[in-house]
Amino acid sequence: MKGNISSLLIMLSAAMLNGACGGNNTASNVDTPGTEKSGKDKALETAADLIQDKSPLKAFNVYLDGFHFYNGNINAQMEAHHYVQQLSDDLYQAIIFDGNGKDAKIMGVEYIVTEKLFRTLPAEEKMLWHSHHHEVKSGTLIAPGIPEKAEYQLMEKLVKTYGKTIHTWHTDQERSLPVGAPMVMMGFTKDGQLKPGLIEDRDKRFHISTAEKKESRKSIPNYVVDPLANAWEQGHIRQFVIGHKADSARHKH
Repeated sequence: MKGNISSLLIMLSAAMLNGACGGNNTASNVDTPGTEKSGKDKALETAADLIQDKSPLKAFNVYLDGFHFYNGNINAQMEAHHYVQQLSDDLYQAIIFDGNGKDAKIMGVEYIVTEKLFRTLPAEEKMLWHSHHHEVKSGTLIAPGIPEKAEYQLMEKLVKTYGKTIHTWHTDQERSLPVGAPMVMMGFTKDGQLKPGLIEDRDKRFHISTAEKKESRKSIPNYVVDPLANAWEQGHIRQFVIGHKADSARHKH
């Protein structure tokens, strides 16, 4: 294991020296509302950037690109740029953006757990989570900018993980502000569900082939997905509902 970690670090270091990053090629879906930042605000930002520590943000050091859909509406699909922090060998957290440039908007968050932790969740909780098995095996989940071998090793682990994803800004719907209820998101589980145009557009921007990645990942072992994950496939939809105060008060009694 130690040898594998060392070789992975060497590959990632080489990628950094070669300038590989796989970013800054996808603009945000919406323009930023409001007037342009003032000179005073820009000066304060510059000073804060130099003086303040950003330790929590620095820990988000892995970039994954994939696709989501709204739980209960598989036709509402979008690309999601994940910036991931690994908290332990079994738990990750990610900030999700609608692009990978400076203008990117935070769409939401995703928590990722291994099969080991997923087994400990109660049945109702599991229904909020989606598996990553198909995303990995289909080649639609990628880690832009890192060497193929390093990406393959990362996918070997992610293939047995589950994600719980909440979007708070629905920029795919051309909303200039983060309005509306947060939405539980899901991941794709079969070929033919994800719109080909989304894949083609992503592949062109990153100069990759999802089909080739799918072929190269055939050697990643399959596994049996927990039947309570991807609950939408059985018609069990879980979503946020914005209720009236009267409704909330009634539920307390």
